[in-house]
Amino acid sequence: MAIQQVKFRQAAVSYLIYGCLYLAGAAYIAASGNSGRAMTSRSALVWFGVGAILVILFPWLISKSYVWFTRTLVLLVLFRAVGVVRVIVRPTIAAVPLIGGIELPMRLGAFFFLLVTLGAGYMLARAAWDLRP
Repeated sequence: MAIQQVKFRQAAVSYLIYGCLYLAGAAYIAASGNSGRAMTSRSALVWFGVGAILVILFPWLISKSYVWFTRTLVLLVLFRAVGVVRVIVRPTIAAVPLIGGIELPMRLGAFFFLLVTLGAGYMLARAAWDLRP
């Protein structure tokens, strides 16, 4: 297997992890009622259903070495990183309640998601532009 193909497979796995973490985080925040957006159960089902489809479809497309798709996705992921930085700077809620009564400061959670987002963006860029370490 060519090195370039290995990079695309690694990028696909990275995007799958990124997508699953984001989907799980969004579902948890929505279920806790701290989303800041009013969602009916039907709109939430549609929203998370589409998200789940994308979490499956996008890694598959990346693994097929679609260069321009992957490059476009790099830009979208970096755009998402900007949104996460905005949450770090100006969080919409102070803290997210976790299991066991512990609260996680929103800024800390957003910082974790920023690291995940930048990591996925790097792996996508590494594959799309055949970057060397």
